[in-house]
Amino acid sequence: TISRVPLDQYQAKVKDVYGGPQGAILATASMLSLHTPLTERLFRSRRFSLAGMKTILDVGSGAGQLAQHLLKYADPGTQIYCTDLSQPMLRRARRRLKGGSPTFVTADLTALPFPNDSFDGVTCGYVLEHLPDPQLGLAELARVMRPGARMFLLTTEDTIYGAWTSRFWCCRTYNRKELMRQCESLGLRWQRELWLTRVHQAVRLGGICVEIEKP
Repeated sequence: TISRVPLDQYQAKVKDVYGGPQGAILATASMLSLHTPLTERLFRSRRFSLAGMKTILDVGSGAGQLAQHLLKYADPGTQIYCTDLSQPMLRRARRRLKGGSPTFVTADLTALPFPNDSFDGVTCGYVLEHLPDPQLGLAELARVMRPGARMFLLTTEDTIYGAWTSRFWCCRTYNRKELMRQCESLGLRWQRELWLTRVHQAVRLGGICVEIEKP
């Protein structure tokens, strides 16, 4: 899996997976699994509120699944940046978000091309699990977040469902408590866990979904 390859090889693996057939079906898979409509509910109900955010970074935008919610529920005039390591995925996001006006940037999560303290908000949906070491990505996210900024983080958990996801998408899984510890070691405080539905919470579906703050 990607978690076992050196850093200089993980990029090629990600580009291969998401530049091919798996990337092409990503948006459809997100809809069929109900992740797209259920994550929209979190933004619409303001369980994760975008209010007051003037600049938002969507890391690993994929086909624009989370970015479409940002465009819909962020304050008017909010600057939204969509990044992805895969250029084919960014092209898919451009087509999907053609009614909006985000800025698209090809970028690696471990080396984001933004100054320190650039963003009020960050969304990172099912991206961190593609890194060989989560600290590499978390440290970059902490760097570009302003003090008081909040992050919406979704990642694959070490459950039976997560194991299937890991195999299909060539990624790793995370233990919830260990990931919290790694975030806190970088000054990223877990504010609360978010669940797509009560059923997801009861049977631990949907992965790890949390609101994180940089104090």
